[in-house]
Order: sequence, then C-alpha cells, then structure tokens
Amino acid sequence: MPSLHSLHLYPVKSMYRLSPPSADVHPWGLAGDRRWMLVDAEGVAVTQRDEPSIGRFRPVPSADGTSLSLTAPDGSTHTLAVPTLAGGAPEATVSVFGTHFSAATAPKDTSGWLAEHLPAKLGEVRLVHLDRPEVSRPINPKYAGPDETVSMADGYPLLLTTTASLVELNARIAEDHPGDERKGAALPMERFRPNLVVAGTEPWAEDGWRRVRVGGLEFRVAKPCARCVVTTTDQETGERRGPEPLRALGRHHRFGQKLVFGQNLVPVRPASAGEVLGTLTVGDEVEVLEAVEAPQPDRR
Repeated sequence: MPSLHSLHLYPVKSMYRLSPPSADVHPWGLAGDRRWMLVDAEGVAVTQRDEPSIGRFRPVPSADGTSLSLTAPDGSTHTLAVPTLAGGAPEATVSVFGTHFSAATAPKDTSGWLAEHLPAKLGEVRLVHLDRPEVSRPINPKYAGPDETVSMADGYPLLLTTTASLVELNARIAEDHPGDERKGAALPMERFRPNLVVAGTEPWAEDGWRRVRVGGLEFRVAKPCARCVVTTTDQETGERRGPEPLRALGRHHRFGQKLVFGQNLVPVRPASAGEVLGTLTVGDEVEVLEAVEAPQPDRR
C-alpha cells in the first residue's frame, strides 16, 4: 500500500521549506502554506524564477500564528507581526500568473530589511500576507468549482510527487550523461517543492490518478504539474545548476510542450466540513480511489 513519505510547506512563496511530521489541511491547502509572498512595485509575485537566492531565506511562523520570523542567507533575522486587512494593514492588489487578488501589506521596515538582503536588481520588493484565503483567490474554473480557492501557490492547493518517479527520473538523467558524474548526479525531491511525497508506487503511476485518499482525506487530481526553471535551482545554495531536470523531462516525460513532474491536488470538501478538513501525518496510507491508464509521454 502506498503511504505518505513526507510533508512540506512553504510559509513564504519561493522561500525555504518546513517539513513537519503532520499538518492540517484547509480547502486552499496545507495550514500555513504559501500565505505570504514577495511582490514588486506593481504587485506581481517575485519568486525564484526571478531570483534563485530567494530560496535561501528561511521563514518560521510563531507557534500562535501571530508573527513571522525571517532569516536571511547571512544569518540576519527580522520578525514582524502578521498583518491583516481587518486590523488596518494597507491593502494591496497583487497577482500570481495574471490572477489578481487582495492581500495585506507588511510594514515598511520589513521592506527595508528585504532591500538590504535581496539583490538590488529586483528593485522595490514588499512582503504581503493572504489573510482571507477562503474568498480571495479562486482556482482556475476549468479545474475547480465556483467556491474553491487557493493560497499564493502557483495555481492549486497542493502538489503531490512520488519517490518512485524521482528514482526513475534520476536513472534517466544518469543514462543521458554517461561517464559524467556531475551532470548525471541524482537530484533531491526538494528541487520540485512538493507538499505531499508518496512512497510505494510504480514510477509515474500518479499520471493516471484522478482521485486519492490520504489518511482520512480525499483529494481530486486537478492536472499535471508543468515544471519550470525553479527545478534547476539548488534549494540549499540558491544557485542554478544547469539544465537538469528539465532536459531529462523534455526527453522522457513531456506531454505536448509541458515537462511534467507531479500532480496538482484540490481537497474534496464535504458539505458539513469547516475550515480545517482534517490532518495529514507522515505514514498515512494512500489509496487510489479513481484512476485511468497513465498516458504515454511524448519522447524525443
């Protein structure tokens, strides 16, 4: 039986991960996942796509959820109270991939601290907080119902990957670079920034999943996750590390123009459910409730 191998969340979009043994699930994602993000002067998300070193900043929410501590790569720290619109924080219109929504802006001293520790080429950068995820940002209606929302993640509440698919992908990377240990080196799962990592499957089995149950919670598989340059970024050093895994995905796991690794999930919300749908714990059983034959990728 497949099982939940690990859990990961990212308090600030594109910053370093937390990997707790358990996490509550909300309709819009794991509790505390991507509720913050950096934006430029126009309110557009600033991510590792723009600057890979953002991944080296470490965010840690307080236990009571009222503050956030940030640690820069040089060890400097900054702590701020969580801003809310109801509490009078300035409202900002921000966007992720062209979807606009409202967020609360962190104090100016936070922007000043960020300016001291981020590359000057980024210009003005602000930190914003999504304090009303239940109404602020709807999921693409092509893949969701009218009341389903998402945090500041790229598009969907959760991302699932499997250890077997990573093993298979790393085998293809090694085969594509015979005799070159550096270019053919295995990549860690952290490159793909998942929320749920599942063990005990066949490679690429998740490509055919349509509904899954993890522990006591059910999820709908919305669509495959197309990968970008962030996967080429070493999440420990904040450096781009060459073309892999995008080169290997392009050769071995490409669907049309999409280089696919992992599946986007939407929690199934029972009519009587509250804000917290339940809790996931590492080791939970994973049951495939509905599946089709996994599609065959376009190979080069």
